[in-house]
Amino acid sequence: MSTQIEQQETETEADEEAEPEVESPGDRRRAQKRERQAIEEAQRETEEATLDDEDTITLKVFRYDPEVEGKQEPRFDDFSVPFHKGMTVLDALIYARDHYDSSLTFRHSCRQAVCGSDALFVNGRQRLGCKTQMSDLDDPVRIEPLPHQEVVKDLVVDMEHFYDQMESVEPFFDADETPDDPLEEQRQTRENREKVKMSTRCIWCGACMSSCNIAAGDNEYLGPAAINKAYRFAMDEREGEQRKQERLRIIEQEHGVWRCQTQFSCTEVCPKDIPLTEHIQELKREAVKNNLKFW
Repeated sequence: MSTQIEQQETETEADEEAEPEVESPGDRRRAQKRERQAIEEAQRETEEATLDDEDTITLKVFRYDPEVEGKQEPRFDDFSVPFHKGMTVLDALIYARDHYDSSLTFRHSCRQAVCGSDALFVNGRQRLGCKTQMSDLDDPVRIEPLPHQEVVKDLVVDMEHFYDQMESVEPFFDADETPDDPLEEQRQTRENREKVKMSTRCIWCGACMSSCNIAAGDNEYLGPAAINKAYRFAMDEREGEQRKQERLRIIEQEHGVWRCQTQFSCTEVCPKDIPLTEHIQELKREAVKNNLKFW
């Protein structure tokens, strides 16, 4: 009798093992999720394993911090940054700061090449970080603060002198007469607008001033950016004649337009393609005509 019972129990266990386990919909979803995660992890590992020199680019970044002991001597730090199509110098700097050294200091704001805050000296040339493509540069990419300006920290320079020079030409519109109707516009011909259009594109980045050898040796020289700003208003037909004469007297001083040696360095580095040297030469002609006397 006991033998029969044992045989029945053995058959029952065998039947239970033979029956497939029923999988719920939740179990299937969790299993699929685990499978996807495993595939994604394997892909990441493969990408990291196959990452070679062609997929990364080296930044040699100028470092200096006068307030931290051990960083008061200027040096260059190397950062290896993953490269991708469309990456700019600013993108690479942000990656280096966020992944390697949070103390890396540089200016940036809009990232659309109109704020002028991220002008840098990249591979021996003044450039906007947000506008310069990494694909256009030779590896390694050497990034320094703008030359001929006092370095505050890392890639940040003191712009106070540059702003003082810009303000010295009184960069604001001043007409002798205004329309009687306060809602009426100060009208300007299309031809005159075309004449001053390029000069209005200055973003106060300081790249031109940094590239100018005259400005480097003469701290009182107005500089190409300030003279271009003076051009913008002096050549505007809506500005009053008396005000124009006053502006010409400002720019024809000893450290004004006559200090320019027509090297075109400012024009070459301007990120907005303003013909700065041409504007300076035209103001020279205006200054000469303004001083001609026929008696």
